[in-house]
Amino acid sequence: MSGHDVNGASFTDIERAAMHQALDAALGGPRGANPLVGAVILDPEGRVLSVGHHRGAGTAHAEADALATAREHGIDVTGGTILVTLEPCNHQGRTGPCAQAIIAAGLARVIYAIDDPHDPAAGGAATLRASGIQVDSGLGAEQARALNARWLAAVDDRRPFVTLHIAQTLDARIAAEDGTSQWISSPESLRDNHAIRQRIDAILVGTGTVEIDDPRLTARTPDGELAEHQPLRAVMGVRPIPEGAAIVGDDGRAIHLATREPAEALAELFDRGVRHVMVEGGSRIIGTFLSAGLVDELVVYQAPTLLGSGKNSVAGLGIHTLAEAQSWDWDHSDGGAVRHLGRDLRLHLQPATPQY
Repeated sequence: MSGHDVNGASFTDIERAAMHQALDAALGGPRGANPLVGAVILDPEGRVLSVGHHRGAGTAHAEADALATAREHGIDVTGGTILVTLEPCNHQGRTGPCAQAIIAAGLARVIYAIDDPHDPAAGGAATLRASGIQVDSGLGAEQARALNARWLAAVDDRRPFVTLHIAQTLDARIAAEDGTSQWISSPESLRDNHAIRQRIDAILVGTGTVEIDDPRLTARTPDGELAEHQPLRAVMGVRPIPEGAAIVGDDGRAIHLATREPAEALAELFDRGVRHVMVEGGSRIIGTFLSAGLVDELVVYQAPTLLGSGKNSVAGLGIHTLAEAQSWDWDHSDGGAVRHLGRDLRLHLQPATPQY
């Protein structure tokens, strides 16, 4: 059996199943500066030869991952078809262009779901066609757009992808009545947070957090050493960074974003080359980004602790009735929507209404 997509190409049920498998594989990667992408290679008879996905910035793209897996198992992919959830890239970044890898592998056909909207990476389809490879698109397009809805929105808006981090008690407190907050989260949650810091471009807090908590905002390995990659440390607010604040450090990677407007802060970060930022501020800055609709991914470390009073994790959303409540969906990418980390639960969510 076969059907047609919006572009008029004909796809078999086997190819449709393979694209569904590629979409499932894409969920294995983390969200951030790069989209979630999965790939499946079929032989000329339609049998699955290899499956791959992108595991984050600096790692092999999904197509290259699937090709590498095939090579490791001695599988010849010549004359096969690769199905991928995003147009194969056409540029040399931290990894090579996927279009050239596909050509070199001797694949005969490429089926991808949606075009790559990112200008530096786009154009892979044209390169593949020019080499004589059959290229079709549109299969699984709706699901692929939904998969990366917020990444697509960030690219379209020319702003970084925003991850919001909250570490809170069962009654949604981020600090006790006397201001103490270290440590609400378990050691396992703290290690997970530092793992995220190692793959983001910048981490952002408000001036209030700097004045009260004096954080360093460094990324550390499980043994407590400074990680090789350190995110840019950004402080947002009109008040200056206090003299001698730990966040300043001695590496020149701390900046002041002299604004209270999240869109302005993100624009400045984007101009500095930041494509993924994690917001780790107090309740006010958390509420500011949520109210602006500028949170693409929400990571909540929920500790099995009750305080009864203290500082709420979210403030200032301006919601007065249930009908105005923000709605979020469980995000099953990068290890799942709910995970145990020591005594804590790690909750992973994304906005319920796609914006692309």
